[in-house]
Amino acid sequence: MRNKLLVCIERYKSQCDYMDIRLEDSTTTTIEFTNGKLSSLKKSNATGGNIRALYKGAWGVISFNDIDNLNAFAESAIKQAKLTGNDESILAPAPVVEDSVLLSLINDPRKVPLEEKINLLKEYSDIALNYHKKITAVSARYSETFSKLTFISSEGSYICQEKMDLGGRVSITAKEDDNSQSTHIGFGSSNDFNSILNLQKEIREKSQIAVDLLTAPKVKAGTYTVITDSDLTGVFVHEAFGHLSEGDNVYEDKELADIMVLGKEFGLPILNIYDCGFDEGKRGYLKYDDEGVKTEKTYLIKEGKLVGRLHSRETAGKMNERITGNGRAINYMHPPIPRMRNTVVQSGTSTFEEMLQGISKGILAFESNGGQTNGDNFTFSASYGYMIRDGKVCELVRDINLAGNVFETLKNIDMIGNEDTSRDGGGGCGKGAQFPLPVSMGGPRIRIKNVVIGGAK
Repeated sequence: MRNKLLVCIERYKSQCDYMDIRLEDSTTTTIEFTNGKLSSLKKSNATGGNIRALYKGAWGVISFNDIDNLNAFAESAIKQAKLTGNDESILAPAPVVEDSVLLSLINDPRKVPLEEKINLLKEYSDIALNYHKKITAVSARYSETFSKLTFISSEGSYICQEKMDLGGRVSITAKEDDNSQSTHIGFGSSNDFNSILNLQKEIREKSQIAVDLLTAPKVKAGTYTVITDSDLTGVFVHEAFGHLSEGDNVYEDKELADIMVLGKEFGLPILNIYDCGFDEGKRGYLKYDDEGVKTEKTYLIKEGKLVGRLHSRETAGKMNERITGNGRAINYMHPPIPRMRNTVVQSGTSTFEEMLQGISKGILAFESNGGQTNGDNFTFSASYGYMIRDGKVCELVRDINLAGNVFETLKNIDMIGNEDTSRDGGGGCGKGAQFPLPVSMGGPRIRIKNVVIGGAK
């Protein structure tokens, strides 16, 4: 296979400014339970490739399934690029790499019998369904994907990588009359089946919370000091700030570029945010991105100041910044674009007890239950929360909708916890028709002043 790819690259690299080829061979297994019954069991394979040719600033991109016609696809990619190329081709320089990356698994899901996985998912589903008569709907999903990826470029890089992506979720819904309340438990890993094990206790706890939320009061609308849990911290840093840090978003939006100026103060000196590719076990882990660039730990905010962003080779070149290893594609049918990996608020020094002090009326918010961003404004819904009164955690509340401007919110983070309890879920990130890309996110609890909360009048 290597010789075939080399021959193609050598034959056509003189006809364009740059060329690369990616091959992918993956196998995915999914199991789904709906209300205690096995509703879906699938095993699928995907084999194909992608050729990119860059000519005078324009890309020609061809995805394919038949490697025997590799030369024809290369010719098509070059022809496509030449139809629109009329500018300078700019790619930030990257080291030439030759490497082979093999899987190193703690507990290999391939060694766990399918029946055992099915039985475990059914057990989780049954625990929730049988917990209380008001629990009316439970869904449980498990997915695992094993991939073999090959990358070759006209610059001389040749990389073979093995990857695993495992993820899933148990969703629990309690209902009484027209009042419906939900909680969930997510899990995920890039190297360990154990991430799905021993969730029985947590499923019972989340089942109880779902039932309690039926009678919990709605939070009153107002402005509060909010303490987020690790899950909500992760969703905020990914959705509200991480996407604004992706190089193509900044390069293509002059208004955003005028805001996202390196060196600008975005928060207190306690605030540090980074995106990392080499956190083994995280779903966002990858040694090399889909452009053959070795990943790294990229600080976005350091000691309150903007110090970096996330790049593909093209966006790094156009913005005259260094490469970060964030050129990612969801599969061989798409070209790589700047995407996050594991986006994190770095742990601080405050204990939970210290964070509670001084709050006369606030909210301790748990989990994300959806939301949206519009430029630098966001709206998130927490699954549930507890009122904080005079530094004490009090009654359970529901319907917590957090809204604000990301830059104002960053400045209002006045305490960062010393414990990061975040873990991966089973979802993914969507951008440019590429969904769901495996990513990770998290951090410790953070305390945010002056958060606008929508709720009961």
